[in-house]
Amino acid sequence: MEPFRIALSGDFRKADGSPTFPSFDLTPITQNPKVEVRWVDPVDNVMPAKGLEGCDALILLAPRMDRSSFPSGDRLAAVARFGVGYDNVDLAACNDHGVAAIITPDGVRRPVAVSVVTYVLALSQNLLIKDRLCRGGPPGWAKRVDFMGKGLIGKTLGQLGMGNIGAEVFRLAAPFGLRFLAHDPYVDPAAAKKLGVELVSADELFKRSDFLSVSLPLSDATRHFVNAERLKMMKRTAFLINTARGPVVDQKALHAALVDGTIAGAGLDVFEVEPAPADEPIFKLDNVIVTPHSLCWTDECFAGNGAADIAAVFEIMQGREPRGVVNREVLENATWKRRLADLGARFAA
Repeated sequence: MEPFRIALSGDFRKADGSPTFPSFDLTPITQNPKVEVRWVDPVDNVMPAKGLEGCDALILLAPRMDRSSFPSGDRLAAVARFGVGYDNVDLAACNDHGVAAIITPDGVRRPVAVSVVTYVLALSQNLLIKDRLCRGGPPGWAKRVDFMGKGLIGKTLGQLGMGNIGAEVFRLAAPFGLRFLAHDPYVDPAAAKKLGVELVSADELFKRSDFLSVSLPLSDATRHFVNAERLKMMKRTAFLINTARGPVVDQKALHAALVDGTIAGAGLDVFEVEPAPADEPIFKLDNVIVTPHSLCWTDECFAGNGAADIAAVFEIMQGREPRGVVNREVLENATWKRRLADLGARFAA
């Protein structure tokens, strides 16, 4: 019997062949006698269709999976993203080819939520400024009185998007005495109430939040959702935190708001252009903490993402619908259904 063939995008290993992320445990697939693993390197950062011929599933890190990436054969059933962002996957092309696009919400839920709380604490305490003062010796120490932090009790933490990550942020922040707000038209009001979260309009969220965390996926509808108009609604003492996708925030408008004091500061793990250039104007500001789209990168995060992706492709191998399918319409696609049934007939225990 021909094996279940899983492709891994080539950026999961370094040039010397060692793993990029050692905590991503590949042994469940490399030691499974029914599975064959194939490494497929991107071409100009796009997965090549030729390399995916004969594969049943792809576990994808950073390269793009666009319309040209889909092989002519009739085997590829899934593209499993290593994380929750899927803007590098052409969902329309997935639907047309009967391919499920899968993400790993369970793998990133806690690590990204921890990143948001890290920004809240660092911004409220002027952590990086005080770090620089300490390193400046006595003249720096003499300035510490000018950089008093802000206590959290009674302040308002707002979540723009209260999905998997946003809800976890509220769970982690519960001991700090913050008030909780969220804007998310899709959230279950009962779930929000259980976490002590008041659901409000987008405008009210921007007006009332002392810390506003962005947890929206990138789409045509969310691109530049955080714009100059909405930034002007915020308190001058408020902080914006973005750990989602850079283009959800109009970066030029944010820079202007940070320079003129429209808001007090920001914590940014993501940017409109990545990698962000060294001369990015926002990097010159003292009221911003920046990290290179990696604040949540921990052994816990990558072990969780990898385990979730492997679990998903094994579900497909068994002919079962996996968790984390984002293009839900594909589940009614005749091609997808046929592939799943064929796999189940071949590999189901």
